[in-house]
Amino acid sequence: MPDYRDLHRLSALARGRITEISPAEARVMIAEGALLIDVRDDMELLRNPPLAGAIHMNRGRLEYLITDAVSSKDEVLVVYCAGGHRGALATASLLDIGYTRVFNVRGGLHGWRDDAGQVWVPSPLASGSNFGFAMSG
Repeated sequence: MPDYRDLHRLSALARGRITEISPAEARVMIAEGALLIDVRDDMELLRNPPLAGAIHMNRGRLEYLITDAVSSKDEVLVVYCAGGHRGALATASLLDIGYTRVFNVRGGLHGWRDDAGQVWVPSPLASGSNFGFAMSG
């Protein structure tokens, strides 16, 4: 089983200096024009498509891609990953490079869908992995 202690420590440090929002708050911000950014990797997108309207920028390439996609550092950005940890790191990174209005969705995609009352079940791609959840209901 993977040891995620370092990831949890880093995401906790990031959470100490970013703003996290609930999925409900994110939905309001998006309806008001915020850009939604999905930082999950490509394989995760194959298992669970991005949320409607999301811009995909893999966490590992975010800093390379963001300025071409979002030129205004004052644009409101709502970031999410699968569970919230990489979203927190991505949010901190965006703040570090000068974006001023960046928010992480608490709980990531899992939190978003749980908030909407949808149930997560393992998909066939998830056998023996920590990834690959599908919705039911």
